[in-house]
Amino acid sequence: MKSLQADLSNPIDLSIPLQAGPKNPNAFGIADPEMKAFQVAGFIGKVSAGGPCNVEDISFSPHGNGTHTECVGHISAERITINHCLKRFWFKARLISLLPESRDEDAVISKLQLLTALGDLTHIEAVIVRTLPNTHEKLHQRYAGTNPAYFEPAALGWLREQGVLHLLTDLPSVDKEDDGGLLAAHHAFWHFPEKPRMEATITEMI
Repeated sequence: MKSLQADLSNPIDLSIPLQAGPKNPNAFGIADPEMKAFQVAGFIGKVSAGGPCNVEDISFSPHGNGTHTECVGHISAERITINHCLKRFWFKARLISLLPESRDEDAVISKLQLLTALGDLTHIEAVIVRTLPNTHEKLHQRYAGTNPAYFEPAALGWLREQGVLHLLTDLPSVDKEDDGGLLAAHHAFWHFPEKPRMEATITEMI
C-alpha cells in the first residue's frame, strides 16, 4: 500500500475564469458571454451605479465560452446533468504534456502518445492533458474555424479501458471541430450508447 499526502486546502485551479466580451477563449462561433446589471423600475443591481447590491444577468454557453465539465448527458437524448454523475470530488490524477501529432491538415493526440506518456495507470482516476506549446494565448484563444487539435477516438477508448474516469484538457473539444456530428472520441470515452459510464466526465478548455 502506497501512502500519499495532499494539502486539500491549497488546490491548483485549472479553470479559466469567465469574463464578459472577448477576454476569455471562445469556440464554435458561440457568442461571447454577456454580463449586465439587473434593472427594474427604481432598482439597479450595481453598487457602483447607486444600487444597494450587485445583481447580474449573465448569458453564456459553457461549451464555447471557457472551462466546462461534461457528463454523458452531453451526447445523450435523455437529459442527464452533471450533478447526477459527479458525486466525488477528489481523485488521484496524472498530468502529462504532449505535442499533438501532425496528420495532413490536422493535429491529433494519439493512443500511442497517451500509452507512452502515461504507462501504468493503476489507481489513477483522472488524467490531465496539457498540449504544447503551452502559451498564455490559451486564456483568450479564438478557436472557431481554426481546426484545433483533438484526440483520436482510440486514445479515449484506451483511457476508458484503463479505468480513467475523468479527462481534463486545455483543448476546446476532445473531438475534431467539424467531424460531421460524430463526436467519436466523446462516445469512446463514455462508452455510449453500449454501456454508458455515468460517473465519467470530460473537462475542456482548462
